[in-house]
Amino acid sequence: MPDFKVSRLLDTDTVAVSDVLCPGDCRHRSAEECASATHLVFPYRGLYLRHVGGDQSVADANHVLFFNAWEGYQVSHPVVGGDACLSLLVSPSLLHEIAPAGWLHKRDEPGFRMQSLRIDPRAQALVALLRHSLRNDGIEPLEAESLALTLTCRSLGARTAHATGATHARRRLVDRVKVLLASDLGRRWSLAAVAAEIGGSAVYLTQAFQQVEGVPMYRYHLRLRLARALDLVVRCDDVSALALDLGFSSHSHFAAAFKQAYGRTPSAFRRSALAKGA
Repeated sequence: MPDFKVSRLLDTDTVAVSDVLCPGDCRHRSAEECASATHLVFPYRGLYLRHVGGDQSVADANHVLFFNAWEGYQVSHPVVGGDACLSLLVSPSLLHEIAPAGWLHKRDEPGFRMQSLRIDPRAQALVALLRHSLRNDGIEPLEAESLALTLTCRSLGARTAHATGATHARRRLVDRVKVLLASDLGRRWSLAAVAAEIGGSAVYLTQAFQQVEGVPMYRYHLRLRLARALDLVVRCDDVSALALDLGFSSHSHFAAAFKQAYGRTPSAFRRSALAKGA
């Protein structure tokens, strides 16, 4: 079994929230596992691959993954460093109410028909705010429940989530690109460099990525970098150094990108995450 470290941050009749850390020591597929209840899992650091039968999903900070009750899966870690995720267990009745019609299997214990969805930047910010606030004892249970349900609704919203209809071959190709981008968040990638690493033409990779993920490759990479900042900025003493580590040209460049994505500056987000009763 993987060497997980699980910290339960919230546990009510409505929702349970856990912080899950995995060292990701093995790059090969794990033994098959399954969850006893359906979880929404939001990676916020690192990357892993989740395999269900012959299908796979890239688990990174741009996605929510659905771990369905009693559905077997395996995990592999193509990028060193392990991963960290925020896991939500929402009551079955509320999940049936929130999820769009046709997204769930028709059975008492809810289970999703897809493995994952891409989430938008505001959902990423909700993941970070919920985790930081609970970790720092800065939020009351009622507010935490509301925030968790808001995150669930936004992640499953028709206008804020993205599911792909691309072919299996294109999705696997784009998966390789996503693994490459996550392997070095601070690198200023060029299309030529990505194409050289992956193989194939820059034009084809650009088109395939846009079809699969619904956003350009550069924006996808930017969102991964900003999501890493959401994880680190609350306990960071030198934001300028953080900006440079994540590949931004300056503190002002980083702050502008952060505010455009999340609607507030890094310092304002930090204050909100650390404030009692925020």
